[in-house]
Amino acid sequence: MAAKKWVKYPHETFDFSGAKLSKAWPKLHAGDQEPLPDKKHLTALAKRYPKLEIDAASASEGLLDAWRAFHAGEFQKATEAADALGVIGAVVAIKAEGIYATYLAKEADKLAHFERCAKRAEAAIAAMPEDANAHYFHAFALGRYSQCISVTKALAQGLGGKIKQSLDKAIALAPKHAEAHTALGLYHSEIIDKIGSLVGGLTYGAKADTGMKHFQEALKLTPNAPVAHLEYANGLRMLYGKKRQADIDKALATASEIEPLDAMETLDRQRARDLM
Repeated sequence: MAAKKWVKYPHETFDFSGAKLSKAWPKLHAGDQEPLPDKKHLTALAKRYPKLEIDAASASEGLLDAWRAFHAGEFQKATEAADALGVIGAVVAIKAEGIYATYLAKEADKLAHFERCAKRAEAAIAAMPEDANAHYFHAFALGRYSQCISVTKALAQGLGGKIKQSLDKAIALAPKHAEAHTALGLYHSEIIDKIGSLVGGLTYGAKADTGMKHFQEALKLTPNAPVAHLEYANGLRMLYGKKRQADIDKALATASEIEPLDAMETLDRQRARDLM
């Protein structure tokens, strides 16, 4: 991890101390379907992947604390605490550093953040191949990395296929993974936006209708998640532009009015407000 201090989360803070986190967990993780890392889950994980040599009690405590920091907006603390746990902390580390890089990091620092996230995801996939979020956050990291270098450059480097493969695997393992559906919607939208529907369709299988279906599925699964509406608006803009301006405005307005559950949702809501 980079030693320098990260930019501080600038909005309202959230308290998930004690049992508050487990109580709020189903709503907090409706989008990514991440299981609550309690002792029961970690015990099952240890049996499934014995090479990880997990101490269920201590691992559970460490993961819960890392997630508390993430949801409160303490992204550097969450990332460093998760990294200290090894590969089982990869998901929270990627989400914490990835959300930080998306919204708060300086432009010059973003690429390095997403590169670290991608490396964590690759290690997690190797160690826990049936973990849906290992695959999803691999796609997330590569997708954000691609946006940093330009989508056309990323496609030329073969990243498009890797992103699609990881998202398809995530949804196969967790069909109700709303964030993966949103990401697939963006996959189709960004390819068509950057290289056109004809080439995008022939080369990468990108289709506007398919992208819209994934956005709609995410909205159906998580109607109260600001990011689902925010990225739906982005998809509409890339695919249809001013022809769907009324729908874009409506989606952004919805995202901007939802009461956030944690720091990430606060940042998602703020981005929607900035785009209005």
